[in-house]
Amino acid sequence: MDFDFSDDQEQLRDAVRKWVDRGYDFERRRAAVKAGGFDRKTYGELAELGLTGLYVPEDHGGMGMGPVEGMVVMEELGRGIVLEPLAQALIAGAVINGYAPDAVKSEWLPKIASGEGLVVLAYQERKARYRLDVCEATAMQAGGSWKVSGTKSIVAAGDQADAYLVPAKANGKLALFLVAKGAGVSANGYTTMDGGRAAEVKFQDAAATLVTQDGLAALEHAVDVGIAATCAEGVGAIDKTMQLTAEYMNTRKQFGVTIASFQALRHRMADMKMQQELARSMSYYASLKLNAPAEERRRALARAKYQLGVAMRFIGQASVQLHGGIGVTDEYVGSHYFKKLTQLELTFGDTLHHLGEVSSRMQDTAGVFA
Repeated sequence: MDFDFSDDQEQLRDAVRKWVDRGYDFERRRAAVKAGGFDRKTYGELAELGLTGLYVPEDHGGMGMGPVEGMVVMEELGRGIVLEPLAQALIAGAVINGYAPDAVKSEWLPKIASGEGLVVLAYQERKARYRLDVCEATAMQAGGSWKVSGTKSIVAAGDQADAYLVPAKANGKLALFLVAKGAGVSANGYTTMDGGRAAEVKFQDAAATLVTQDGLAALEHAVDVGIAATCAEGVGAIDKTMQLTAEYMNTRKQFGVTIASFQALRHRMADMKMQQELARSMSYYASLKLNAPAEERRRALARAKYQLGVAMRFIGQASVQLHGGIGVTDEYVGSHYFKKLTQLELTFGDTLHHLGEVSSRMQDTAGVFA
């Protein structure tokens, strides 16, 4: 199997890396955090690069690319711990293109691709505990139109979004709806631990458009796209964390020598390196399985998110330990990578949840060889 990236993929990586290095420095990020954790101008710059339309077909104004290109982009954004939720554009592009009627595609895909429309997935509920089949939101049909009611939690940039992908029970079965911001929609926004933005969003008889009656399949696909993006973003943040830690160890001195010369600390860095490469390989695995049949895809994405959760927690915590007190100060960029890795470990299901998913999806012969 060829794991080399194509010339187009390398050019895409280079373009995003240059934007991060030149246009999204630490001071700009700090300013965005102080302003609330989301900057529409920055999101527009991502759209100008074509990134919001990565999963949108070319005939709808997008780039028509796939999971590997998405992984390349999210790695670079992870290196810059970019706050704006590009993963949500990838989710919306993939789900609307894959499940929505033509009229919905024609209306919303060009808006997603241009950055004009920020469409986010609003699926988490207080009682669900990461389970996708647990949903109290409801949808009622009257006079040929749908109305959605319910409350969704931790919705990425929920008070800044233009529309929401909302799973809700319709006639006792989970369906997926698109709800544009307007009457019947209220959002209470707040800053997240990593400095980003989220919201509690309440829908009260909000006008909705049916995306698909097979809501669970569409929601599982949406979350898997999000998991793959999260894994890639985590790899980018891990790479930068490792770089910062190595630079610090080669600069900081104790007893007249750099601490990088201490054998015990070198062993810890070796352990971190092992987790870094495990994380990278499983992120590749997740992206390559994103277009596989549903059961195979779900099993693969759970495995990847479990391994990334282990790696992100270990590397983040070990980096703080190797830095000492400076590793948790707000003025030092490394502490913000630690926060990001901690939050990513919880995004789209924490490590314990996905360990349970891996276990429940094991076949009868898993781990047993005659």
